[in-house]
Amino acid sequence: MSMYWCLLLLSLFLSSSLAAQAPKQEPLSLSALQKALEGTPDVEQTKQLHDEVIHLIGKQRLVQGKPGTKIEGTTVAWAVLDPGHARVVRGNGTLIGEMTRLGEDGLQVLVKEMKNFQEFNYRIEVDGMSRVAGMVHLEHYEYTPDSDRQPGVPEGKLEKFEWAQSKVFPDTVRDVTVYIPQQYQAGDEACLMVWQDGSRHVDPNGSMRAGIVFDNLIQQKKMPVTIGVFIDPGRKSNQKPGGKAANRGFEYDSLGDAYSRFLLTEILPEVEKRYSVKFRQDPKAWGIAGGSSGGICSFTTAWERPDKFHKVLSWVGTFVDIRGGNAYPYLLRVTERKPIRVYLLDGVNDLDNKYGNWPLANRMMEASLKYMNYDYRIDWTECFHGSRGMAPHLPEALTWLWRDVK
Repeated sequence: MSMYWCLLLLSLFLSSSLAAQAPKQEPLSLSALQKALEGTPDVEQTKQLHDEVIHLIGKQRLVQGKPGTKIEGTTVAWAVLDPGHARVVRGNGTLIGEMTRLGEDGLQVLVKEMKNFQEFNYRIEVDGMSRVAGMVHLEHYEYTPDSDRQPGVPEGKLEKFEWAQSKVFPDTVRDVTVYIPQQYQAGDEACLMVWQDGSRHVDPNGSMRAGIVFDNLIQQKKMPVTIGVFIDPGRKSNQKPGGKAANRGFEYDSLGDAYSRFLLTEILPEVEKRYSVKFRQDPKAWGIAGGSSGGICSFTTAWERPDKFHKVLSWVGTFVDIRGGNAYPYLLRVTERKPIRVYLLDGVNDLDNKYGNWPLANRMMEASLKYMNYDYRIDWTECFHGSRGMAPHLPEALTWLWRDVK
């Protein structure tokens, strides 16, 4: 091989090595982008900002004329590719802001800090004509350290199996994820907590991060050693995994003892057999959790079987007229008090539709629990419907629920 080719190969090798060693540049945050746009960027800085916005929103999306938005916390960025004069307005016509042009290809951007806990329609107008429209949903929370991985804290393991042999809910298939804390010793008995819509709540990259919270609270002895059983709602056997579970509403919103029988005769015995674990046979050692329809499902399970489930965690619970759940505030008042502890969370931005008003329904649950002198707690927030509002409250809620169990 000639000296020329040797030098050329060496040069290419060194270039690729240096490129590999070079630190990867982090994308610009929206707050940094906003600050840069408020200044007077020179030509080179404008080009860099242009490329950042293209990367942030996505070139294909902008070229196709789709709504170009990005949200970080309570900062919102809008972008559009159009040579005309562009601005962003709310659905009612109120001006949000004029857009700033970046470069000669028509890229324009607006970055603005907005008030938290709001949802609004917007449109981008170009030369007075509507160019693109969409919706912005702002619901930002700060987590406590108990929702994050902490150094030195033992991590529980997650096991997963599929259950397709249900007799209570025939022709259904579901995934079950089992959290086993590292502190659990084979042969010992552990506390139990069942979760509805389980997979997404135990996902360490999701909003709830229940397994991480369990790790931290068990290590701090704010929770006993507890096995978590995270159950997905049943999908029909002809449904593909990942699709909307067709049997969810029937399983979760229905009153009666079907779901408790499903747990006690099918899922929980299977978990004990499959993973060689034992649950403490004391109702104070058993809890159940869920949000929305999963919230009323959790309450129904404890209501039907207080001899098994003592602790209920329900957020944005569906105590409305879907399958009779609106009866609970009245049933609570005329039924002998049951030995259950109830944690509720809801927000002023929760649903209001033909089935009922979720905040009002949860207020009625609160009033009935108080009237009957139940051991209960309710946290009122500004949350919308969903699990994002519950997630930052989870460590405190679990600490409250498990306060009397070691």
